[in-house]
Amino acid sequence: MERIKLTNGLRVVMEKIPNCRSVSFGIWVKTGSRNENDDNNGISHFIEHMLFKGTERFTAKDIAEQFDAIGGNVNAFTSKEYTCYYAKVLDEHLPIAVDVLSDMFFRSKLDDEELSKEKNVILEEISMYEDDPDDLVHDLMAKVVYGDHPLAYPILGTRERLESMNANDLRCYMDKHYTIENTVISVAGNIDEHLVELLERHFGGFDIHSTESEVIVPSFHSNLLFHKKKTEQNHICISFPGCSNEDKRLYAMVLLNNTLGGGMSSRLFQEIREKRGLAYAVYSYHSAHADNGLFTIYAGTAPKQTKEVMDLTKEVLLDVATHGITEDELRKGKEQLKGSLILSLEGTGSRMNRLGKNELMLGKHYTLDEMIHNIEQVSMADVDSVLDLMFSEPLSIAMVGNSDKMITGVGRDDFVTLRSNS
Repeated sequence: MERIKLTNGLRVVMEKIPNCRSVSFGIWVKTGSRNENDDNNGISHFIEHMLFKGTERFTAKDIAEQFDAIGGNVNAFTSKEYTCYYAKVLDEHLPIAVDVLSDMFFRSKLDDEELSKEKNVILEEISMYEDDPDDLVHDLMAKVVYGDHPLAYPILGTRERLESMNANDLRCYMDKHYTIENTVISVAGNIDEHLVELLERHFGGFDIHSTESEVIVPSFHSNLLFHKKKTEQNHICISFPGCSNEDKRLYAMVLLNNTLGGGMSSRLFQEIREKRGLAYAVYSYHSAHADNGLFTIYAGTAPKQTKEVMDLTKEVLLDVATHGITEDELRKGKEQLKGSLILSLEGTGSRMNRLGKNELMLGKHYTLDEMIHNIEQVSMADVDSVLDLMFSEPLSIAMVGNSDKMITGVGRDDFVTLRSNS
């Protein structure tokens, strides 16, 4: 892996993988729904869409045809803290990918007619999302935990805010956030010595600078939110405080997640799905942000089974809060994490993602050997420290379903009391 800066200061991270024939190229921008406010929520995602709708040189159809003609893929995504535009192509076609993506990045027209059409596309995307309760409940969970903080905002935005946005709003937002300091170029694959020259040609004229914007560290809010919706299942999320991207306990949190609900051998999956058949989907996950994190458990189950699922989930959590995890679970978790880490880095796309995200959000990189070493160093004391963090606040619950009677009586501070008395 190599890190350089172009003559204008733009950061580039690249990894040469000579035994493959593809290259993945990404433009990463440190802006997402977290950087928005109540008036422009959804603008980061809207911009992501609009950059595919035509430039001074290419129509939207031209952009699609450019990549179809070379058998490549082009796409983008927006998260709460960053946006990424990326392509995967054969190594010989990298100049085409860089040419088209840079043109999209710098010279998108943001045409009023295309703007109107794309608004409708996103409105349909919002409707699709709201129609899917097992997606909706995760957005509701963010509202419960983060309250009025921007991390609570939905990435897609809201209908009201989206309908009021115009091309000038998008341009002003890009001028403020699409800057050299907020941008990283990430490339992985069969690259050659001409890459830097290629990037200088297409990105060397980038000259928009900014100072780092202040972000507010969120607090974890303990609360309960119910959204009434006619569904066949109740969809439930339970959340606890987690680790930030730079927290040294992050690997311990990931290992704890593997034990609780991160895979088919996890406690929750085995107890709720395998042993009793009470749910098709039951799992846990950890979301790490720049300065905070969230540990979440999700389950979707029939109303008549909801109480049993909640009781079993509480039993599993009470056991781990009281006794922690076993040495065998810690050992298996480490092997699982090492295996998934190594397998995830076999493709150029995943390597490009890792390079771009690490440079953008952390400003540093770890070798595979360093990451494996860090996994191996996780101790029971580290896991215990993570449990102290998780159960330092009363849990929060979000639910989408027909009735909230199965969640209103949950003792949300039981685990705090248990850990403080242990």
